[in-house]
Amino acid sequence: MNEHEVEKLLVDTGALLEGHFLLTSGRHSARYIEKFRLLEQPRITSQLCAELARRFVDRNIQCVVGPITGGIILAFEVGRQLGCRAVYAERAEGGQGFSLRRGFRLAPGERVLVVEDIVTTGGSVRQVLDTVRAAGGEVVGVGLLVDRSGGQADFDVPVVEALLNLNIESYAPDAVPAELEQKYGSAIKPGSSVADKLAGPSGA
Repeated sequence: MNEHEVEKLLVDTGALLEGHFLLTSGRHSARYIEKFRLLEQPRITSQLCAELARRFVDRNIQCVVGPITGGIILAFEVGRQLGCRAVYAERAEGGQGFSLRRGFRLAPGERVLVVEDIVTTGGSVRQVLDTVRAAGGEVVGVGLLVDRSGGQADFDVPVVEALLNLNIESYAPDAVPAELEQKYGSAIKPGSSVADKLAGPSGA
């Protein structure tokens, strides 16, 4: 599966949106990926996870770890495809970093693949990597659906595989191009009712 095919799946599922968006960081963007329009489609999600699994099939992965929430789905399906365990990391108490809870454990030296849906800065993935290492796991690689960091996310692991590298430009509040507001109007926050209307019906 190539990047063009992956991007087409994002478009076909309504996950790749165009408009005027106000991001969590406070920056503005003309494009936004609503990952759950993709993850609500089991057949397509399974297809993408199969491609991630294929890229790591020769690396003797013993456990797949993903951060809550989207990473739970990905870890489960990639783990199923690889025939190994899958666990997920949750936000630690106090909101600082991640932790393995619910009795999840890693054996010393257990070979781990960390998966995530969309990476912008890579901060969450790095925190999960720290959690895996602190639990005794050996990080073999990182698998991503979409890397929108522009190549800036550095994970310091042997292998990083992204199904799609997508450079989505964003703007500081005082540097938003006039044509963006002229074309789409005022910024909307992804996840709002207005943004949901832009996404269209499920599976659109």
